[in-house]
Amino acid sequence: MRDPSSYKTIAVATAFSPRFKQVFAEAKRIRERFSADLHLIYAGKPNEETAKKFHDALTELQLPTDSTIHYEEGDPADAILRILAREKIDMVVAGALEKEVVLHPFLGNVARRLVREAPCSVMLFTKPLVNPRPLSRIVFIANYSDHGLQALISTLPLAAAESCERLYVIRVITTFDEARASIRADAGRHENLRRDDDEEEALEKFVLSAGATEVPIEARCIRGNTGLIASDFVQSVNADLLVVPLQKKGETSQPLPSNIAWITDVIPCSLWVIR
Repeated sequence: MRDPSSYKTIAVATAFSPRFKQVFAEAKRIRERFSADLHLIYAGKPNEETAKKFHDALTELQLPTDSTIHYEEGDPADAILRILAREKIDMVVAGALEKEVVLHPFLGNVARRLVREAPCSVMLFTKPLVNPRPLSRIVFIANYSDHGLQALISTLPLAAAESCERLYVIRVITTFDEARASIRADAGRHENLRRDDDEEEALEKFVLSAGATEVPIEARCIRGNTGLIASDFVQSVNADLLVVPLQKKGETSQPLPSNIAWITDVIPCSLWVIR
């Protein structure tokens, strides 16, 4: 389980895309929120030009110019993943590099690999800004594990620091989830089947167990045929950040649960995967 203060190292991954300064600015914001050390990751060889770009960006954004820079040659995604594991980074910040297809933004390859394979937490920004806007509306996808609860506890300080107007804590219930629960009930395991009112009560209990906060929280059970109903909800409330807790066992990142597997392709807003 992760205490908010345990984000000791936050790395920003860059390929010097046209928006790299904007991504740096977002990383600065997150670094300050968690009082963490900033590391820089570059997939390529060190040279004078690269060093100057880093120095100029750090100076412009008033970040420590002696921040550690990690260079690694090879495929960008592979290189970043190797550095994250080797340096035991706690969180990596990157641009989502999304492409708009039929009004749905899709993750770029590097961002997709980070979501699926990173050994640490991941924060992706779809529309990074040099002067970041507050994360006014945040959606948290709840699961009732200890890790899920600790992830919510970690989210509350960030939400408070961002003067969050509304934190939506949602429970995604798909048709498959309901069918599976029905099968369990038919098999005689009635304790595994929650009625609608039980689901609402369980979610409220989960939220309350995170402790007192001044952040306005709205708990909702979201039902649909697939987990994409959560993406629709995120867009309907104009969320600035989607928070997804993902359990990590040992050094291996686990496959995403079926009801949130869609986040490796479609990203409705900036994303924080908490491992």
